[in-house]
Amino acid sequence: MEIKDSVAVVVGGASGMARASAELLASLGAKVAILDLENSKGAEVAASMAADTAFFPMNILDSDSIGAALSRTVEKFGAIHIGVNTAGGGMAQRTLGRQGPHDLDAFKQIIDLNLTGSFDFLRQCADKMVLHEPNEEGERGVIINTASIAAYEGQIGQVAYASAKAGITGMTFVAARDLGSMGIRCLAIAPSLFQTGITELVPDEMAVELTKDAAFPRRMGKPEEYAKLVKAMVENPMLNGSTIRLDAGQRFAPK
Repeated sequence: MEIKDSVAVVVGGASGMARASAELLASLGAKVAILDLENSKGAEVAASMAADTAFFPMNILDSDSIGAALSRTVEKFGAIHIGVNTAGGGMAQRTLGRQGPHDLDAFKQIIDLNLTGSFDFLRQCADKMVLHEPNEEGERGVIINTASIAAYEGQIGQVAYASAKAGITGMTFVAARDLGSMGIRCLAIAPSLFQTGITELVPDEMAVELTKDAAFPRRMGKPEEYAKLVKAMVENPMLNGSTIRLDAGQRFAPK
């Protein structure tokens, strides 16, 4: 998939790894729609980028808002070729703790935010991609969701988050099979600790401790390093159905 002149939607694009991805794609000639919460800095970020960018408010927990944002993207740019989603979040609670068993509603909320929302974006994005003509190789688009290395080595207290992220890795391969005949690829990125959101506030000494088990480099990832993997995934048609770890060789310890 050629990035130049393609249309990309980036969920969470007002900040962090998604913003870095949106900026890189725009710098390579893509038309980019930033999809984020209404009260985010999405409009400001879009205005600071290339001319062919736009901001459309979207809530990953609201299926109608996902559909509306994707429809507005097609109305403005004519198609969708690239979908990138970084929306998600976690909580800390053990399966069984001093206060009793894990709160079930809280577990469901984390599943909805990370897994259900990611699947909703994937299915609706694919529904838009299939409407336009494929390129000369038969490809219509690529959709990239965000898992986590917690999907493989979730830490104590991460049972809800790890379950949700493992669900993303599980659905990615099946979705790639489902959509392969339509020329749509599906992938996921599983980052370790990255300098985004609250982790940007982590003191240097704590960051060293948190990443001590990495092979190299022993530091938190940078948003632009996530963006570089997005670029590689888009450009290489042989990447499909996989969840790629972006973790400097780190394996989470129990806690």
